[in-house]
Amino acid sequence: MKKIEAVVKPFKLEDVKAALNGLGVAGMTVAEVKGFGRQKGHTEIYRGSEYVVDFLPKIKIEVVLADSLAGPAVEAIIKAAKTGKIGDGKIFVSSIQDVIRIRTGETGEQAV
Repeated sequence: MKKIEAVVKPFKLEDVKAALNGLGVAGMTVAEVKGFGRQKGHTEIYRGSEYVVDFLPKIKIEVVLADSLAGPAVEAIIKAAKTGKIGDGKIFVSSIQDVIRIRTGETGEQAV
């Protein structure tokens, strides 16, 4: 099994969700996060004072799925989240040893 963590622009959440649903991904975890990379933030003016916004709002999506779905899921996320501009985000893929559904005790891919 693989865990995919994608950090994307907030307005791309619905597009990514629809793309993953189209692949049959059963569930996901979504969190509002802040961060920066090469984008480095930006300067804003509030009530006449200039200040730097270092951390930009992003959305972090986490899904755990079968190895066979990992490649297509990554491609779907890229296609859905890409704007071609700086700050589109990142995707991290890691291996998962086991999953346990608390309610039923199911393990492995059946628990996902």
